Amino acid sequence: MLRPILPRARFCLNSFRRSLVTVPEINPVFNNGVPGLLSPAGFDIAWTQYQSLMVEKLNNLIAGGDYESKPPKDILIKYARDPNSAPIFNYASMAFNNHFFFEALSPEPTVMPESLEADLKRSFGSIETLKREFIVTASSMFGPGFVWLMKNRAGKYTLLCTYLAGSPFPGAHYRKQTVDMNTEDKSVSEAIRRLNREDPVNVVGAFGKQSEKPLAPGGIDLTPVLCINMWEHVYVADYGVGAGGVGGKKAFAESWWHTIDWSRVEDRARPAQGRKPTFAL
Repeated sequence: MLRPILPRARFCLNSFRRSLVTVPEINPVFNNGVPGLLSPAGFDIAWTQYQSLMVEKLNNLIAGGDYESKPPKDILIKYARDPNSAPIFNYASMAFNNHFFFEALSPEPTVMPESLEADLKRSFGSIETLKREFIVTASSMFGPGFVWLMKNRAGKYTLLCTYLAGSPFPGAHYRKQTVDMNTEDKSVSEAIRRLNREDPVNVVGAFGKQSEKPLAPGGIDLTPVLCINMWEHVYVADYGVGAGGVGGKKAFAESWWHTIDWSRVEDRARPAQGRKPTFAL
């Protein structure tokens, strides 16, 4: 007896197919490594394998939830205030941070736009000072993390370090938590935890400070425009650990400076009129 054909089955399945986080495309030239920075093998570990792992782990955690179709930036900010969801934050933040780093790399040296150069000189005195501070800060980090170039509303630039999967976004800087990210306090009720995860209530009117999306307690309104990834898996394959003063973090940071796509940095620092910087994956 022949089994009846159900022509609509395939279309029904497609309609229920989820839109999860995916590995974004970057410069296809980098498939052969990042010239002057990473070998093909080093690039494969730092981007292809690692980014795929972060996305896979993140999707496993958010599948079926309200944020399964959201970009990593939205996910990390949402779950930064929820210590019970630390794994979601960690994978979302690392997926974002790693992409942000690789997206601003160029296969060949680029010229810094004059307007950006002028702003950076006002903040650091000279581009050479910025370069030196970036390299020294990155090579001095004890443990994995990122060093960020941040811009505030007044147009001033500063450097910021985040360790592990830390995020530079003010909305993710939730620190007034009833439960520590690593050790859970059993004495805190679930009702208090839920309240702590919610956005603050706007109690000062439609045009008050809470009328816009609030910053985390103690947060400062800064925008990331550039970062260097100082996790060991990014540089060890090509630069080693720096034993005997050879290679290591400093050599990696010095090489990275010459591969920065300054046009990308300019776009992040000065988005087109009426358009916010695109930080989503």
